[in-house]
Amino acid sequence: MRPFLFYAVVRLGLWVLLWWVLTLFGLGVVLAGLLAALISMLVSILFLDRLRDAAALRWKAADERRAQRRGPDVDEDAEYEDSLLDDAEREDGPTDGTEPPDPAGPESLPELGDGDGLSQDELRGEDR
Repeated sequence: MRPFLFYAVVRLGLWVLLWWVLTLFGLGVVLAGLLAALISMLVSILFLDRLRDAAALRWKAADERRAQRRGPDVDEDAEYEDSLLDDAEREDGPTDGTEPPDPAGPESLPELGDGDGLSQDELRGEDR
């Protein structure tokens, strides 16, 4: 927590110092505050990278410790749904990666008869 707190205090101190200097130059209080925020952000990005990195590493380590204490996240609903799918797959038998034929697909259509003694090519030609 110390690196994060130190980084925050340095940034806040930088903002206050810039705000005070800008108000001394005769800028309005609000405009000086906005410009001080912008300038302090740019200065902290350019020059305070070591402090920022230390704070970020400390924050990440604390987050990882919290995640370890909580344990793995288990979605009970997803586990239940997966078990239902596994049971249904066992009842249907093993799948070999191919899908069963579609009952509304072309396999379920009846065969065309000879009709009036015309072949399939002749029938298609007439339809055109």
